[in-house]
Amino acid sequence: MKRVGPYIVCRPLLIVLALTVRAAVVSAHPLAPALLEIEESSDGRADVTWKTGALAVPGAPIRPRLPPSCRSISKPVTRQGTNEASVTTTWTVRCAGGLSGRTIAIEGLEAAGTQALVRVRLANGRHVQQVLAASEAAFTIPTPAGRLDLMRDYAASGVAAMLLEPDHLFFLLGLLLLAAAPRPLAWAVAGFAAGHSVTLTLAALGAAAVPAGPANLAIALSVLALALELSRRTSSATLMRRFPWAVAAAFGLVHGLGFAGALRGVGLPAGDAPLALGAFNLGLELGQLAFVMLGLALWFTLRRAAISFPRWAPQVPIYLMGSLGVFWSLQRAAGLF
Repeated sequence: MKRVGPYIVCRPLLIVLALTVRAAVVSAHPLAPALLEIEESSDGRADVTWKTGALAVPGAPIRPRLPPSCRSISKPVTRQGTNEASVTTTWTVRCAGGLSGRTIAIEGLEAAGTQALVRVRLANGRHVQQVLAASEAAFTIPTPAGRLDLMRDYAASGVAAMLLEPDHLFFLLGLLLLAAAPRPLAWAVAGFAAGHSVTLTLAALGAAAVPAGPANLAIALSVLALALELSRRTSSATLMRRFPWAVAAAFGLVHGLGFAGALRGVGLPAGDAPLALGAFNLGLELGQLAFVMLGLALWFTLRRAAISFPRWAPQVPIYLMGSLGVFWSLQRAAGLF
């Protein structure tokens, strides 16, 4: 009987094992998502960047599908990444009527088993971003919102910037306790509104640039300073108690820098920046007024209820303010180094 060598016997098994290992490696390392970036210019042109991984599934190419109104005005230029793990292609198109309201799609995502990130910067400065997958391989760039919609959105952002930040709310609480009467309180609230409106406007227009770290530290110190004044037991009327509106206006300048940081996170539309800024500031005032009215309603309710509180109860919000002021100050000061 003819003897069969071990290599001859094992060769089919080795081939099967090699194919199995290769399939496992491919499945364990899915294809990197593709990236499509489009930067629109004011003259109707748009620079397109299409980046994909160098590894591709055979017979399953992925490619972008731009709106029919876009036609190429330059030849595509392709270059390999430095680590040879990606391929980038760039070209320029001209889109009649602009990109707003147009549909962009990525073909071949289902067969390739990957996703694509689409980033579009429109000529008016607006940014649009969308992740496309096999289940949703196309999206339509939204048209610019109307002025009423824009005002509503920025006013809502202003209300959120006021009511969702505890340092601003505790400062307003301190003003409520410092003024202690309707007329001084009204002047204090107006002073705070005037102060933060000034620095917010200057920062939004680029006339005042203060880093976020020092600005947030100054806001924490304003809460601490107000708590220290409220904790003082003195029979004489101090400067802060005699002129709460001046204190509110001065510290309002500091808080305006914090609101400017929140506005930078939202961004201002290129064509309607003054309208958006005004709506955002209006939202701040509405949020401030809502908190003050809620505080007054709670105070009047407790007075009418004739509930007997311990003598130390009025000091609880003051010491809470002071404790948070110290904590925020130390935390934000440490973040500067």
